[in-house]
Amino acid sequence: MASSQNLNFSDFPDSLDIPNSNWNDADDDPQSRRHTKVQGADEGFLLWRDLKHRKWFGFGHDTEQDPGDGGLALFCPACPQPGLNLPADWKVQYDRDTVTRQYVVDGNFTAQHMKMNKPELDVALSDGKGYMVSEVPYQSHLQQSLDSKERSTCSNYRAINAANINKSNLWSTGIGATACAHHGCFVPHSVVDFQKGERYMNTDYSICNALGYYSESIKKALVIYDVGCQWSVNFRSGVKNVEKGCSYKVSETRTKLRYHTGVIQSPTKNSPSLLLPPALEITPAVGKFHLAAHKLSCFPRYSLNFVKGAGHLDGEILETLWAPFNKISPTARSMTQAHRQEVYDDHMRDSNWKKLVGIVPSLLKKYKTENKCLEEMNQAYEQLTIVLDADKVTWWELDALRAEADSGEALDIYLLKGDKAPTFHEVQSQLTKNQESPPGNAGSVAWLAEGISIEDSQDQLRSELQKLPIPMSPKQEVKISEKSQRLSVRIEKFHSNGQAFFKGLDIDGAFTPQDDPTFCGKEEDEDEDREFWDDDEGNWEVSEEEVVELASELMSIWMPSSIGAAKLMELGLQDLLTEERDLRIGQANDCLDQLRTDLGNKAMLYQQNFQTTNSTRKGTRTKKEIQKVVARVNKYVRSY
Repeated sequence: MASSQNLNFSDFPDSLDIPNSNWNDADDDPQSRRHTKVQGADEGFLLWRDLKHRKWFGFGHDTEQDPGDGGLALFCPACPQPGLNLPADWKVQYDRDTVTRQYVVDGNFTAQHMKMNKPELDVALSDGKGYMVSEVPYQSHLQQSLDSKERSTCSNYRAINAANINKSNLWSTGIGATACAHHGCFVPHSVVDFQKGERYMNTDYSICNALGYYSESIKKALVIYDVGCQWSVNFRSGVKNVEKGCSYKVSETRTKLRYHTGVIQSPTKNSPSLLLPPALEITPAVGKFHLAAHKLSCFPRYSLNFVKGAGHLDGEILETLWAPFNKISPTARSMTQAHRQEVYDDHMRDSNWKKLVGIVPSLLKKYKTENKCLEEMNQAYEQLTIVLDADKVTWWELDALRAEADSGEALDIYLLKGDKAPTFHEVQSQLTKNQESPPGNAGSVAWLAEGISIEDSQDQLRSELQKLPIPMSPKQEVKISEKSQRLSVRIEKFHSNGQAFFKGLDIDGAFTPQDDPTFCGKEEDEDEDREFWDDDEGNWEVSEEEVVELASELMSIWMPSSIGAAKLMELGLQDLLTEERDLRIGQANDCLDQLRTDLGNKAMLYQQNFQTTNSTRKGTRTKKEIQKVVARVNKYVRSY
């Protein structure tokens, strides 16, 4: 509080005259006087802001008591904090699984900081008192840590691939923060600077500080991190040097980390500054958005869907906090280290304050919604259970309880079992590798695959023509003509190459493909009277003039199946028929897979968006999305 000795009423006149304080010298030249005038006003504002924060948190006139780490910061009022918002007998009232800390960890590479010309002149008023960590202990931790330069074995995230980024003009390439997973409040004294991208030595420091914030006697914690699968393995393997007299235990599972010690050593080896509460059990997880980019085996082991007590959580709330934060990051990029830290603390304090004053109506709204959804889910669960075999249901329930207790590989029961049907390209690759073609049949698989591709191109061109107005514009006519010519060239080349396989057999190309009108509707219809999920019925009767003009999309394709099995057997070409059959099976498998996906998407759009919409705009948008899905469904039906 010694800095407050400079603050006198006469030091801040209404004009911008030089303040009468030890910030300036009366003998300075005019240029220095103008600089000192602005500098004095800036320093006065910084001092005023620091005093204001100390006053808000009860330290305004207390020169003996120091706020301590995070002492000038607000946190979440709903997250459990012993001694603050939990009763004295909370261990008796609440279940152990109920009182847990749930955090999200993420980095922001927009919040960069340039190197200072004279860092020795920088003066910090509230270093470590807010959300940014104290600079000296943090730098000491980095110097004592040995972080391995490794690439992730699971996914290709920027957090891992940026591990070796080093920009010479930057002191910090970004920041990393920890926030409560449900309510999105920054954890005090847990925001760290990155020096060379997002490394474990940085995030470990943030996580340990967050887990130790008002968490006495809390035994469970959920840590959600984009690369939680990789971080958790390394974090556990580094637990080896502990204080004398402390026992520790590391769980054998791959998902939960149990520590029975007050000090841990992370992969950032030889750093004694990483502290954790005793007997803390950490469950790592990955946010639902980032989990899609992980390996398939990561889904059951690190999905929030299978973490007891996680609730309806996406694990990506920090992404929403970075959006407004990025508006001030460019301004703070060239500030001094202390000024930047205070600006970031102000922004995070304001963000948490808004969460605090709005948390009651927000929780009430969520509570009502969850009650309604819970009732609907229970009804759906009971209806499904009734139609299933009771013995299987009992077996599944026992497996779920066992997986919850054992974690790790036991959670793999939630992976889909069974072999997936081979795709078209897989069948083509297998046939090509195993092909033992007689003389003259080399390359038949590639030729048949090209024929099937031409059929798909014909279907696409016919669909495009169906959507065009009559008459077409000159630009549309030119575009369709070019596509038709390219398709004609492909068909002629296909038939020319086919002569080598059909042994001179002359086939009359009199076949004209006729698609089922039910599945050949326009994707966008101007008729508002029809039901939006129904497709139009197109008229595929073609006049002779149109046949001549649109010959490429109506031309027959000489495939073995169009000749007939008997004729092919007679000519000894049964191998071609077998190869086409296998390729058609792969094509059908692809179509069925896409149909399952699109039909499920259509059902979700109709149930979740259209039925619950409360505005015309949203309803119209949903209708258009459903029409696009229906068009894709009909496309795969025709191909099937």
